[in-house]
Amino acid sequence: MEIKKIVRIVVAAMVIAALSAGTIFAAERQGQPAELCELVLKDGSRLFGTIERESPDEVVLRTQAGAVVTARRTEIASLRMVKGRIEKGEFFRQDLHRTRLFFAPTGRSLRRGEVSFGVFQFLAPFVQVGVTDRFSVGGGTPLLFGFDESDRPFWLTPKFQVLDSTNAQAAVGLLHLFNVDGDGAGIAYGVSTFGNTDNAGTLGAGLAYSGNDRGWIVMGGGEGRVSRHVKVMTENYVWKGGDGILSGGVRFLGERLSADLALAIPLGAGDFFAFPVVNFVYVF
Repeated sequence: MEIKKIVRIVVAAMVIAALSAGTIFAAERQGQPAELCELVLKDGSRLFGTIERESPDEVVLRTQAGAVVTARRTEIASLRMVKGRIEKGEFFRQDLHRTRLFFAPTGRSLRRGEVSFGVFQFLAPFVQVGVTDRFSVGGGTPLLFGFDESDRPFWLTPKFQVLDSTNAQAAVGLLHLFNVDGDGAGIAYGVSTFGNTDNAGTLGAGLAYSGNDRGWIVMGGGEGRVSRHVKVMTENYVWKGGDGILSGGVRFLGERLSADLALAIPLGAGDFFAFPVVNFVYVF
């Protein structure tokens, strides 16, 4: 396939992904995730709402539907604050793994004290820690045998959020790899996300470097919530020389654990093929 055609395909995919954020602002009717109280009773009942009042003996909860429920402390299994929204009587938890698509960062930031721990492709564990509400830092190292501990490669990922508004966030950051020869390589980037944590489009651009070599890379992605526990996502790249990657798949959402399953298609690599993307992330 000609490079010009490849570039057109990748750019079109990124534009479509970004314009999927057009549904974002329509999705505002769903509202941003709110902080609600989750009340779980020992009989398995689960209620969401706001606390009207509480005492050492009982808790009075007003549900999102307006009903007032009184529960004795002896009947309560757990009582805590959670983030999400109520839609058609069901509670949609916020996607806590909101700071990344499959691999690329979004414009969102971890909050102070939040920790994101995960593994890419079963081989690349990473951790990211929210130092402040806008600044986080992390790193990782591949789970590959054959490295001496003294020369094992690893990477660092500082990130700073420069904008945080209701429907737009932006951040700058760095992915820097320290390799076995002591040389460095990585990507310095800027990224913006438009929408809410359920439905959003993300656009980013970066400067990739390795030794004296430099090159640009552009990314476009999108995410859309289709059910309580599932998001559909896409993440696409084009870089120096006109090559790129198209990818699409789903994110399965748990309370704190998420799992990504997708297919990625390299463009400009000769023969057509696709490889799986499998990630797991837990947010503390």
